[in-house]
Amino acid sequence: MTAEETAFELRLAADARDLRAAQRLRYDVFVGEMGSDGPLIDHDARLERDDFDAVCDHLLLIDRRRDPALLQDVVGVYRLLPGDRIGPGQAFYSESEYDLSPLRATGRRLLELGRSCVHPDYRGGAAMMLLWNHLAEYVQDRGIEIMFGTASFPGTDVAALAQPLAYLWHNHLAPPELRAVARAPHRAAMDVLPSDGIDRRAAMQATPALIKAYLRLGGFVGDGAWVDHAFNTTDVLLVMDTARMSERHKDFYVRRHGENA
Repeated sequence: MTAEETAFELRLAADARDLRAAQRLRYDVFVGEMGSDGPLIDHDARLERDDFDAVCDHLLLIDRRRDPALLQDVVGVYRLLPGDRIGPGQAFYSESEYDLSPLRATGRRLLELGRSCVHPDYRGGAAMMLLWNHLAEYVQDRGIEIMFGTASFPGTDVAALAQPLAYLWHNHLAPPELRAVARAPHRAAMDVLPSDGIDRRAAMQATPALIKAYLRLGGFVGDGAWVDHAFNTTDVLLVMDTARMSERHKDFYVRRHGENA
């Protein structure tokens, strides 16, 4: 294990301070970097929050070298909402954007992933791998069968995203039984280019790292993007069958860590 990895702690948020630290990181990334806004964002306290925070688990990547009193120690976040916490008449966060009827109809154990972000100083290093490893443990411990959640492209100019959106639709569209559909009126078609009109390299360069990570592990996308003007993003719904994810994740981890694992 590297010196950087030994400085990290991975755990679920345990109290209100932990949650505030997660909301501070979310504010810095989603509001500060991406220009997002919303009715529950606290600009004075620099906290990005909503009503779903109270019912979710919050997976935290903590750097022990940073000051917890200043809410600076949380450098990575995943918000997790198991389906068994959604009561009759209640909805997942992403159901405001996508019709999740196909996923609900499977009868399988669902987990919604959201608000994933990493502090800019930790991108491209061990942080995302550590979060993925702990997420895999969370999924296994709870018997989760399907993971899903929205992931975002910066900006709302769908025409500028034609290459990556068309690539995802032609190559990674979910099978019908898992194919959630983007809701009107903010739905945007993804099949805006024919398959032979796609520049794969350009498409991949324009695709955020988190989306590419899901694709490497066998992830699919729903039908249609959803333009989120409040958050200044164009969203796609990612869907993962965890039986398939577990095998691929293990292989990927072994290749990365080899004898040092």
